[in-house]
Amino acid sequence: MGKRKFGKKGKQPGNGDTWGTKNKRGLGYDEIIKENPHFEGYYKAQKIVPEGEWDSFLSHMKELLPVSFRVTGHRTQATAVLEIIKGQFFKDMVGSVGEPQCLPWYPDNLGWQLNLTRKDIRKNEAYVRLQNFLVSETDTGSISRQETVSMIPPLVLDVQPHHKVLDMCAAPGSKTTQLIEMLHANEGEVPEGFVIANDSNNKRCYMLVHQLKRLQSPTTIITNHDATCMPSFRISTPQGEKVVKFDRILCDVPCTGDGTLRKNMDVWMKWNTANACSLNSIQFRVARRGAEMLAVGGKMVYSTCSLNPIEDEAVLHRLLVEAQGSLELVDVADKLPGLKYCKGLSHWVMMDRNMAVYEKPEDIPENVKSIIRPNMFPPKPEDAAKFHFERCLRVLPHQQNTGGFFVAVLKKVAALPWESTKTVENTTPVAEDKDADEAEAVKEAPRSPTRKKRRMQGFKEDPYFFFEKDEESWPSIKEFYGISDALDPTLLFVRCKEGNKRNIYFTNPAIKAIMKCNEDKVKIINAGVKMFIRSDNKGADCVFRIAQEGALILMEHMNQRRSKITREDMTKLLLKDDLEAPLELSKLGSTTAAELEEQKTGCLILENNDDALKMVLVGWKGKSSLRAYIPKSERIHYLRLCGADVSKFEVNKFEKERQAANGADKDDSKAAMEVEDNGDSGEDNDQDQVVPAE
Repeated sequence: MGKRKFGKKGKQPGNGDTWGTKNKRGLGYDEIIKENPHFEGYYKAQKIVPEGEWDSFLSHMKELLPVSFRVTGHRTQATAVLEIIKGQFFKDMVGSVGEPQCLPWYPDNLGWQLNLTRKDIRKNEAYVRLQNFLVSETDTGSISRQETVSMIPPLVLDVQPHHKVLDMCAAPGSKTTQLIEMLHANEGEVPEGFVIANDSNNKRCYMLVHQLKRLQSPTTIITNHDATCMPSFRISTPQGEKVVKFDRILCDVPCTGDGTLRKNMDVWMKWNTANACSLNSIQFRVARRGAEMLAVGGKMVYSTCSLNPIEDEAVLHRLLVEAQGSLELVDVADKLPGLKYCKGLSHWVMMDRNMAVYEKPEDIPENVKSIIRPNMFPPKPEDAAKFHFERCLRVLPHQQNTGGFFVAVLKKVAALPWESTKTVENTTPVAEDKDADEAEAVKEAPRSPTRKKRRMQGFKEDPYFFFEKDEESWPSIKEFYGISDALDPTLLFVRCKEGNKRNIYFTNPAIKAIMKCNEDKVKIINAGVKMFIRSDNKGADCVFRIAQEGALILMEHMNQRRSKITREDMTKLLLKDDLEAPLELSKLGSTTAAELEEQKTGCLILENNDDALKMVLVGWKGKSSLRAYIPKSERIHYLRLCGADVSKFEVNKFEKERQAANGADKDDSKAAMEVEDNGDSGEDNDQDQVVPAE
């Protein structure tokens, strides 16, 4: 959802250090007073809540947020995972207080919300298995634990497999994963399009790497840039380098986050009217840059997890005024059947931190002009209708027991007034970013020897080296795995040019074109999907084994080193207490064992022989044994799909606490017995008694 952006702890914009100081004194969430007269007065004045619903709105704001998640929809395993959820976890919850609800507006029944909070699940032993399931399946990427309203923006963006997609403020990445899933709508095919996930925070970019790795997609790039002045991406064409324009852009901007009060309760103490005003300019600049990078005919979603019109409609109003008709709001309500929401506002009230109201810009006193600016005011009543703010969606917490959220979809119908129209990628007419080009020309202009080049912040990334057609490592890999000519080896790349290559990655032609043309201008954190890993095992004819992340893509091009395996044998392999220790082939079924006996020593792909559910594991076949190269989380995931009992992998903290308590009681009893055996009264020996550790 929209990112909350405050100053340093204890020094929030437009506020004192109330929360920071009290937090240092140990004030916990349970002790937070969930009241703020300014918050209530401000939003009553804005009239964002329908008449008669204020009490319900405010009471929901003070309750903890329910748990929600969605099942990853681009895999054949999605249906199987959903059936496991319904059968093993939801069946007994029907009719209970925490009864799960399917989100009617999320496609294919893959979005769910429980009438339970995270605290309910953590504190109640009845939900231990559910908690273990949510954690482990999130690790594999089979589900995404995501707030309900946060799922909306990607759905209304309408991403297709051929689209060029940009997520401008992507971290932590839950919406980005949705965009990637949509790109992979045609399972088994590598999409023509791609997703560029950007974030200005270097550390959060590595959070994105971890999040997106779960989807095993070769069509992603993670970049680290300030979205307000994001550099243009270029590609080479026969006519020279051209600027890439995006078909879809998600602009989920930093915000005050008052729509997240149900989970970020410290906002109750930090909230004031000045916070929104301080972010309005940043939000506009991000949205403006997004509009510049959007292709004519493309769509951009502007969203925040703030209910404040200063961060929502006011930003859109300024953007639409400057665009002079080249951008228009789109009505997307029909894409979300069953979603309850309020339409956007065409009028809002401007207030300062003391709740003083200003009807027009001329009323702003000098000492407030640095906070409240003329472009934050609503349009004149006679002009309001032409902006169509009623096409925006504002979801309120009480409408379906969620967080608060604002979503608007913009379509670019013509080049922006400050852009020039040129041709990109031979035939597609798009608007080229003249301002960005001029800015880059200035940056590339000769500088005086004394001026230092501006350093990129964060860690210095290793460069990317794509395979040439005569890459010396490729023939042995291709021959060993029987890889067809359909897989272009020049789409493989490594992070070191000299010495032994440790990991080999794969991507699609569009990502390669962008990486090759922008590596010196754009800070790329990560790209593609890992396909091969150098192996330390001896005895194989190839020094590279297949990475589990790239197995599904690679197997479509492999003519050998593939073996069918039954569910029973797959279960035996995964249930081993020690996956590092191989399983003897003699313990597998006769059919599986016979097929594996014919394989040479080395890495191979294991496929289940059930066409109804596709499961693929990377394994290693020894002389007379087999083992799996698979992370623990995916091990549990595949065991669930096989119908196996995974209880031995589940952690019951309540049982551990009971065992620890019983152990402490035993220590107390033992100490008492020792005192009795010594014939002492204990009065002089208290200091020698064993005290159980807490």
